[in-house]
Amino acid sequence: MKELKIGFLQQHNTADTKDNLLRLAEGIGDLAKRGAQLIVLQELHNSLYFCQTEDVNNFDLAEPIPGPSTQFFGDLARQFGVVIVTSLFERRAAGLYHNTAVVIENDGSIAGIYRKMHIPDDPAYYEKFYFTPGDLGFHPIQTSVGCLGVMVCWDQWYPEGARLMALQGADLLIYPTAIGYEPSDAPDEQERQRRAWQTVQRGHAVANGLPVVAINRVGWEECGSSGIQFWGTSFVAGPQGEILYEASTDEEESVIVAIDLQHSEQVRRWWPFLRDRRIDAYDDLPRRFIDQTK
Repeated sequence: MKELKIGFLQQHNTADTKDNLLRLAEGIGDLAKRGAQLIVLQELHNSLYFCQTEDVNNFDLAEPIPGPSTQFFGDLARQFGVVIVTSLFERRAAGLYHNTAVVIENDGSIAGIYRKMHIPDDPAYYEKFYFTPGDLGFHPIQTSVGCLGVMVCWDQWYPEGARLMALQGADLLIYPTAIGYEPSDAPDEQERQRRAWQTVQRGHAVANGLPVVAINRVGWEECGSSGIQFWGTSFVAGPQGEILYEASTDEEESVIVAIDLQHSEQVRRWWPFLRDRRIDAYDDLPRRFIDQTK
């Protein structure tokens, strides 16, 4: 058995960035003292989810990598001896910004970064206004606690990214997230969307024989004239899609979940999906659409 203790913070954010960071720091310290080895934070955790509106002034929230936040979380990682998965608004150059996950090693150094590949553009999720699609591809990040297949939010809906991470030796799949209810949708439609979000990720776990960790925001956040009720439901699933822990839909949580990384090996022996892939028959997958009438 190779046990990994994963800690996560499901947090409600406010417009006070300093307060958000203070609460994150306190939460990280508490999780570390309780035994967490890997700590995963939600998407764009420093501020409100600003993509609810298109406002050029919000670009002032972005920062370089390395920069102030990587220093802040690097100091915490080194102080507590933990690996931290952060999610930052990256300023790469003037007019060039990314939604970027940064993995901080337990010595405070940057183990690697991942730039969000799939960028949504929906009401209250105007991310294409802010973020350039990632250009680093899907590659897991090696750390002292394992090989981490880190992606970000909208990437959760795409099996291709999860598969590519698995094929390169990821030990688990990790998704920092910011997703919630569309206020105009009926309650039953809201519930279908929330469960679809969880179900597709559990499918990634099953298809690849890997644990999945998805950490979401929670609570009402208002930015400009709009607002989102984030649905929480952060969860950890095992390599057969089994729910190991599911957080509340409406409360902040600080949780540690222990997983056995070696269990994936056993599951892949029972269900050898990677062995049985017909890699000789997938040539059309890189195409946008396959028109069978031509």
